[in-house]
Amino acid sequence: MTLVGTDAAPTEVALAGITKAPHTSEVRVTRIRPRDESTVGRLSKQKNARLTHCRPFPTACRDRNRACLNNVPVRKLGFLVVGVAAIVLSACSSTADTSIASDASVSEIIRPITISQKDVAAPAPFADPWPATSAQRIVSLANGSGEVIVALGGARQIVGRDETSNAPEIVDAPIVTSGHEINAESVLALAPDLVLIDASSGPQEAIELIEGAGVPVVEVPEAWSLADIDPKVSAIGGAIGASVQAIDYVTALTSGTQELSLGSSPKVAFLYLRGTSAIYLLGGVGSGADSMISQAGGVDVGAQAQLGPFTPLTAEEIVELDPEVLLVMTKGLESVGGIDGLLQLPGIAQTRAAATRAVVAVDDTLLLSFGPRTGEVVIALHDAFSELIAP
Repeated sequence: MTLVGTDAAPTEVALAGITKAPHTSEVRVTRIRPRDESTVGRLSKQKNARLTHCRPFPTACRDRNRACLNNVPVRKLGFLVVGVAAIVLSACSSTADTSIASDASVSEIIRPITISQKDVAAPAPFADPWPATSAQRIVSLANGSGEVIVALGGARQIVGRDETSNAPEIVDAPIVTSGHEINAESVLALAPDLVLIDASSGPQEAIELIEGAGVPVVEVPEAWSLADIDPKVSAIGGAIGASVQAIDYVTALTSGTQELSLGSSPKVAFLYLRGTSAIYLLGGVGSGADSMISQAGGVDVGAQAQLGPFTPLTAEEIVELDPEVLLVMTKGLESVGGIDGLLQLPGIAQTRAAATRAVVAVDDTLLLSFGPRTGEVVIALHDAFSELIAP
């Protein structure tokens, strides 16, 4: 199968952005277009939903040795250098007072509060039969895209996935990534008719190998807030050829999510942790967690201080912000030795959160997935915050 560019009028196949010339085997790859205004009319406004060869790939992701971290795309880390974070932490750790409250009532409280896959129910998939003209062998590599496809009714069409796509319906599909790194040979061995990626996927060489083999590769927009979910679902649905009804069904799952409130809005710090690599980051504006914290009734202290998406954690900063609750991802907490290890990080012990061991740990594939279950995650966060700040 050959990818060609042409302006000749082709016959449309149901796959958005993929057209086939009459009576030939040529597949023409164009920008993704909505098949009608009601279906993916929103998609036409999504400049990020396009085929990979139509956009420059992030420079940082061309290097196999880059600091591409699970669940945190390189573009969000920006200029951050791991060594800088390590140096800052080592300089602070020698003087930080790591003592914590020893009150018996505190030690008896079960901490952290965890939010796992089993705590957040997945919605029932769209029930109508999968269109025969839509993508039939999908490799889902964009963050959270696997769960969206399942909700759209396309679970059986997923033949390969990334590490973040772990919905029960697709766990038997092989994982063809390590972090954000794509294994092109593994992808091609699955004979896909469509591969979905996002801006964090790489390396570029792997993407080019897949495209060079004649497989359409579509980049869908990332989501960093609840407002981004609708465009993300529309882009994925349009790319795989889901029906109008299926797309509307999935977008409706989160479009009605209300901002929840608490008696008093707790001050919450989101920490991105990778202890094995000495990476300790404080979330701020645009981390994704800021949107979740706000929606759940809390105040993201990093965002309130106008910090960037991910800033190296320092004792001075965290003590000044003095959060009442620490929000982390499960694997990150494990990487620093659990809650006791977390409380040994510079400055953490001097916060109000440390005094009550007020930590919420959310499954890595849930917190920043921004998909069909995000509304339920918000409710779970709200309940956790409420329990932690209760008198």
